[in-house]
Amino acid sequence: MPNEIAARIDAWLARCAEPQSQPLQGMAEAGLLLPADNYRDIALTKAALVERTGRPGIAGVWGGRQVAARWFIAGFGNEAQRAAWLARAVAVAISEPRVGAHPKLLTTRAEADGDGFCITGEKAWVSNGPLADIFVVLAITAEDGGRKRYSALLVPRDAPGVTLKEMPAFHALQPSQHCGLVLDGVRVPRAALLGPEGSAYELMALPFRDVEDAVGVFSLLGVFCFLRRRLVGGEANADGALSLGAIAALTAVFGEAAMAVVSALDEGALGAKAAALSGLHVLAADILQRVRAHQGRFGPADDAAVEALLADLDVLLGVARGPRQARLRRLGGG
Repeated sequence: MPNEIAARIDAWLARCAEPQSQPLQGMAEAGLLLPADNYRDIALTKAALVERTGRPGIAGVWGGRQVAARWFIAGFGNEAQRAAWLARAVAVAISEPRVGAHPKLLTTRAEADGDGFCITGEKAWVSNGPLADIFVVLAITAEDGGRKRYSALLVPRDAPGVTLKEMPAFHALQPSQHCGLVLDGVRVPRAALLGPEGSAYELMALPFRDVEDAVGVFSLLGVFCFLRRRLVGGEANADGALSLGAIAALTAVFGEAAMAVVSALDEGALGAKAAALSGLHVLAADILQRVRAHQGRFGPADDAAVEALLADLDVLLGVARGPRQARLRRLGGG
């Protein structure tokens, strides 16, 4: 863990009385809410937050706003948009109720209205939405030969017509939060348009899945580092040492591969690491299996922190499982 990241986390924990429920408390004072200069720093901080706290949900709250700001605002915003929003809490609103993020099924529209747009629709499962100052809303702005053309629009939380809607309880990855977003004739100026009009799905939304994944694997790395320390103290014999050593060795391999992937992201060459990114999830599932086998045989038993973290790990590995399996089939020639 780089010394600067460790120092900031120390400063945050000294100020935050209840990180498990109020993770943002003290983060600004500790310098953790400053916009990151690159994805590598975001990734390393995510891993460090999980390793220190044992809660990937905390890294999700912190990292979600950082990744969204870097990809959408820093990546596609103009000078005025970056100045206004880069350091603020950003949430991304793409998915919709009952249809997810499928581009053929999304219905939220932004109609031209004078010198701006009028947005009507509903979004679902907006990560970090309850904490956001600004939403990046994906909306249809045109149709070409029956094909929907999407644009990204910056919608302030307090814009007239914006309503946050509670989502069903989600008990894993605490204290992460989600919400629905109802947009009832929300009017925004043309200056709210983020990036080129009509191409937001191809340029922003679709690549964002892999960007999130490339940074998100560092939450898995933090989990494995936390568990490796927590498992020490079980039955001390040669078999136990061999089992724990294998977990440590595979975690080191995982960390090296994850760093190669996020470095490629910073260099604009993430596509070249697509197979490695898929492989990281295969390796993560193997490490998880080894952790469970080790705990069952060598202990420690009845460790509530380990059990909670293993449950969170199941959720992390289950996110977007279908698209990942499809990618593996393609790699296998299927």
